[in-house]
Amino acid sequence: MRAAIRATIPAMSARSFVLTAEILLRAYRLGLFPMAETRYSRRLHFLDPEWRGVLPLQGFHLPRRLARSLRRPGLAVTADRDFGGIIAACAAPRPNRPETWINAEIERLFVDLHDLGHAHSIEVWQDGRLEGGLYGLALGGAFFGESMVSLARDASKIALVHLVARLRLGGFSLLDTQFLTEHLARFGAHEVPRARYHDMLADALGRAARWPATAPAAAIAAEIAALRERTPEPTS
Repeated sequence: MRAAIRATIPAMSARSFVLTAEILLRAYRLGLFPMAETRYSRRLHFLDPEWRGVLPLQGFHLPRRLARSLRRPGLAVTADRDFGGIIAACAAPRPNRPETWINAEIERLFVDLHDLGHAHSIEVWQDGRLEGGLYGLALGGAFFGESMVSLARDASKIALVHLVARLRLGGFSLLDTQFLTEHLARFGAHEVPRARYHDMLADALGRAARWPATAPAAAIAAEIAALRERTPEPTS
């Protein structure tokens, strides 16, 4: 997920045609993803990096402090309740991040993909106020994490934990973070070479996973508890 990444990789393709949601789905199936150079750029670039970030669903690290934040009073986490609000927040410039790679065309395409049932969001609410979340694309057993946003402390991290819990419940096998960041590495993310990624993608696309937008709260809580049990304690 590209929370604080600016593209510096050269474009694989520069378009002069209208990009549709259907064409974008084909690109993701081939291992490509789009980025704009800036929020106001009118061009998109399709990337297939030499090294790809992935976050193992069976090897997710859930720190103790974050586990406590997941239990704070007034916290609610939903799926697909406010997709438009999440992608708009991800695209908006902020004092610590004056530029983003999500331009108007990416925003439009992903809203279309959401309407078609392919793009999904996780929203984090505190006392009824939207505090952050993430969005991405689901195809078969692959989930392509696109962007995260925090409007308050830990909001995007909480969204990531809930995303992993839902993907595990839904039978997904691949969480593609596209690039590796220090932030994601803390949760167990790592890089794989392009050829290995394409093998992982082919396997995931062949799986009959489902996006559990309405998963029971008890089932999600059980998955989160399992994540915590599998996370080793830091050594001093």
